[in-house]
Amino acid sequence: MENTLLAFDRQISRDFNVQHLIGIDEAGRGPLAGPVVACACYIPPEIAAQFAGVNDSKKVSAKKREGLFELLTQSPITYGVGFASAAEIDELNILQATFLAMRRASQKLLPLTNALALIDGPHKCAGLEIPQTPVVDGDAKSLAVAAASIIAKVTRDRYMDTLDKRYPAYNFSGHKGYGTAKHLAALRQYGPCPEHRKTFAPVRALLPQRDLFTL
Repeated sequence: MENTLLAFDRQISRDFNVQHLIGIDEAGRGPLAGPVVACACYIPPEIAAQFAGVNDSKKVSAKKREGLFELLTQSPITYGVGFASAAEIDELNILQATFLAMRRASQKLLPLTNALALIDGPHKCAGLEIPQTPVVDGDAKSLAVAAASIIAKVTRDRYMDTLDKRYPAYNFSGHKGYGTAKHLAALRQYGPCPEHRKTFAPVRALLPQRDLFTL
């Protein structure tokens, strides 16, 4: 029996009559710190069956995600990763920064012609140079989007591990920037660092009044 996610992609390719189906997903919209990271991923149809274990990054353990990341990135797929920094999130808002990360991720795939991008979620990506269609819960339906979700998530987690070494007081490697009790306690004790998103309410509440005028 064919993998359900792969069958979805093959049906979409037929319905839209496209040769190259690209999955685009992001990781890190909700955290209080760090970048939002997007991945654009194309899996050649002739090798797609070997990724039967790939699923939505939220549905697999951290250990399995790491293994799937290695499988994907060491295979002859085409993918790009894009970041939007905490400062860009504050400047643009999280949705527009997510679109920025997606556009950056897609740059590596622009040589592909006769392509369609599947965007995880309800929104089209503003300014994307590839024809696109949004797919709600795409990371649970499409193999290409699920693969993009794995690569984006592991890439971001590893980046947060590097930030942990730069700002050890916040334990970024433990919570990846999400608003856990320990993270909030560290924020109250030490205040925000440059990687915190100043427009997010729990961080903004801790800023000196003078800094609010710069947001």
